[in-house]
Amino acid sequence: MNKLYFLLVICIFIGCKKETPKIIPAVVKKTAPAIILTDERKVEIDTALIGTFKSETLKQFYNSSENKTVWGNLKKRTYVLSQLSKAEELGLDPEDYKSSTLKKFEDKITSLSDADLATYDILITYNFEKYLNHLYKGKLDPKKLYNDWDLEEKTFDVNNVLIKAFNKNKLDSVVDNIQSKAYIYKQLLKSLEIINTFPEDNIKNIESVDKIVLNDTNSALINIKKRLMYWQDMPKKDSLTKIYDQKTFESVKKFQERHGLASDGVIGVGTISALNYSKEKRKQQIIANLERWRWYNNDLAENYFIINIPDYSLNVVENQDTTLVRNVVVGTSKRKTPIITSMLRTVVFNPTWTVPPTILKEDVVPAMKRNRNYLANKNITIYDTAGNAVDPNNWNENKPGNYRYVQSPGYNNALGLMKILFPNHHSVYLHDTNHRNNFGRSNRSLSSGCVRVENPLELAEHILDDSEKWSKDRIDTIIASKKTTSIKITKKYALYQWYWTAWSKKNQLIFRADIYNLDSDLYAKLRN
Repeated sequence: MNKLYFLLVICIFIGCKKETPKIIPAVVKKTAPAIILTDERKVEIDTALIGTFKSETLKQFYNSSENKTVWGNLKKRTYVLSQLSKAEELGLDPEDYKSSTLKKFEDKITSLSDADLATYDILITYNFEKYLNHLYKGKLDPKKLYNDWDLEEKTFDVNNVLIKAFNKNKLDSVVDNIQSKAYIYKQLLKSLEIINTFPEDNIKNIESVDKIVLNDTNSALINIKKRLMYWQDMPKKDSLTKIYDQKTFESVKKFQERHGLASDGVIGVGTISALNYSKEKRKQQIIANLERWRWYNNDLAENYFIINIPDYSLNVVENQDTTLVRNVVVGTSKRKTPIITSMLRTVVFNPTWTVPPTILKEDVVPAMKRNRNYLANKNITIYDTAGNAVDPNNWNENKPGNYRYVQSPGYNNALGLMKILFPNHHSVYLHDTNHRNNFGRSNRSLSSGCVRVENPLELAEHILDDSEKWSKDRIDTIIASKKTTSIKITKKYALYQWYWTAWSKKNQLIFRADIYNLDSDLYAKLRN
């Protein structure tokens, strides 16, 4: 009894013991560094005027100057106005930053009243900070535009950057410093520069024609040749005949290669469509892609996989060197491959495949209603909620969602012999395929959202990076066993599964088909 009493006292003591209160860290409000003011003319700014802009950043900026004007220095002011006036060179619209309004203020700077000078000062700060924000992370928010763009939100302390540059008299470098250092971004800026050298084009649209092959005669060839000459794929010395001669044939192949088309010289629907893009449409495409690259990471990881969805390509980059290139198959326009930034985690050999809801609804159920052996023929087993295998003849077609559908491992598994997993909200991964002949096609927008990779076992061996533990022979043995085997990827690889349809290479413009029809809409929103 004494022991029981003692235990009861202990329990009461423990139950009543107060928890140590959690220390909640204080939220430190960011304050901008103080602005160093020179002796130029400066005036007091009414805080109510600052408040009309409804910008906390602007309020903090002028707190740092004790609510005095800061742009009295002509050199600093001139630099900002110059940058805003040539925003178009970076694919932005100068009027988004009130460039012409600011110029009007500047033209009468010596006669401005104190109130007008205060207004001018605020407008310079507000619009230059907006410009810097747009250059760093884009004008638009991809999460508000798309539900399948899974990118980390980019944060930017614009006051800190601007005030430091202001105080150190280094405003002339701030615009360059905040932009992406990625190679493709720089090549897109070069693309914009290149396309601006082209004259205005007034070539008639090429009417849709049957396929044209070498030595054919076709009246459409006159405008085709004009287009090829305009885009500098063909020398500008040609008789413009209706004959598809060898010189034109070679020029067409060059054009096709630049546009990611089958470079076979056959002029079909895809080639005609690409030829019919005007200079203005191509320029808009470049500007849309510049915006996308501002959404992406400014600094890429040391080692990474980068997938360009419209280019159907995967590059493995390690220490700034491309070590592997693979063709890939991506999602169709109805089942798009999502845009993702993530980290590679696991290689799975001999994966099983569980039929996802979309494929179940759109593909499997209709096929099963026609043929009850459809799944059995594909080595897919139906399981009920208790985990028991279900005979196809006993499958309830009115309640298909009550089952799991699992395909056994093997060469003909929908995921092939391997998949690579990475954290994401879309249940997608990289994987092999049982449709291996598709990698030879020029249009590879064929999957249900995941990315299928060519020669995946070589890729697995490369990233596992252990010639003793995970040699080719060892991987082959695992594959032969048909046993599902998961291996953690120990080397850190980022995954950039992104979308861009334009860039440049060796001063040549490169374009890809906008397979998800995103370019025109994005450009329209940018200029809205």
